[in-house]
Amino acid sequence: MSDPSNRPAWDAPHPHVLAVDVTTAHIDLMQHVNNVHYLQWLENVAWSHSDSLGMRQEDYTRLGHGMVVKRHELDYVAPALLGDRVLLATWIVGLDRLSTHRRYQFVRESDGATLFRGATHFVCVEIASGKVRRMIPEFAETYGRAVTPWPAV
Repeated sequence: MSDPSNRPAWDAPHPHVLAVDVTTAHIDLMQHVNNVHYLQWLENVAWSHSDSLGMRQEDYTRLGHGMVVKRHELDYVAPALLGDRVLLATWIVGLDRLSTHRRYQFVRESDGATLFRGATHFVCVEIASGKVRRMIPEFAETYGRAVTPWPAV
């Protein structure tokens, strides 16, 4: 993205960004990326961000706790098309004793257009029982360091 006028206008400062190239495997009957891929991209960029913060899937297993989706909000703004490079951005906007709140913005690299915005509410669960539990200190510390202030979550 060499043209500075095409730089993404991110909704939050310094989001975690992961790039994905749209291939024929992503395209549906309508000739754009099928909605199910956006959901997979949410998970991919969230794990990438978590990994970058030092909290990996194997840490969830070791700690016996994990963060699971309670609710997604998905807003499709414009279609992603075959050949597009899409920049998947995420950031954490809130954390409380049980949960984290994460936001997303997907942008087409070539023109900086926002294609998608989303939000996820995660809750902490004990893996063995599947029951919601108070966030363990390791999660609160790791994810708490990454919170970007945001209007009402």
